[in-house]
Amino acid sequence: MDYPLAIFIGSLILLWAASRAGTWLRGRLTRAQILDDTDFNLILGAILTLLGLIIGFTFSMAVSRYDQRKNYEEQEANAIGTEYLRLDVLQDSEADKIRALLREYLDHRIAYYSTRESERLREIRLRTAQIQSNLWAAIVHPAIEQPHPVMALVLSGMNDVLNSEGYSEAAWRNRIPTAAWILLLLTAVFCNGLLGYHAHAKASLLLSVLPVALAISFFLIAEIDSPRSGLIRVHPQNLESLADSLRPH
Repeated sequence: MDYPLAIFIGSLILLWAASRAGTWLRGRLTRAQILDDTDFNLILGAILTLLGLIIGFTFSMAVSRYDQRKNYEEQEANAIGTEYLRLDVLQDSEADKIRALLREYLDHRIAYYSTRESERLREIRLRTAQIQSNLWAAIVHPAIEQPHPVMALVLSGMNDVLNSEGYSEAAWRNRIPTAAWILLLLTAVFCNGLLGYHAHAKASLLLSVLPVALAISFFLIAEIDSPRSGLIRVHPQNLESLADSLRPH
């Protein structure tokens, strides 16, 4: 599901073939075997309604996951920016060291949102984990030496920074279930098959309308649901704005 264009092309061919299969089946049946139009229209209307509901629910799932990724990106930027300011309570040498680590960490988080290459992504994850360990080690030492409520707040802020990365990672892995895609495709195939059976040779051009419309819908859903593929992606604008404000002038 990480290739929306492939989903568009594949679903278009599959659905068009299903409609043609319905037309072929109607032509192979005798007059006595053809279903009554009243009963058939009832079945066709019901399954088209079901298809519309499934597409609506699937689209809603994709949009909610996209919004979740955007919200966690904003929360991550807020957590890093807040902790950067709280470091004022530390000594200058310790604060400068942790701030340098935070700026490097922020650059890697921006790269995480922007990259599409799997090898580069693996490197970013490894380096991010190393910086997280260094950040925690750097903040724990002064917290132990100065065990007062203000240091507890700084320690809690660093914990928020590390947790926000985990939440963002989980949101990027939260995708539409494969079972939902299978149900969507099967229902669409049945709809196009029944529509082809109903229209047969009288409306051969109109049989292409539903496959094209459904393929475009599947393409849009896959675009929104794919974090790193396609054009609709979460841009780390909050993290980039924060990085610009934290660079030394």
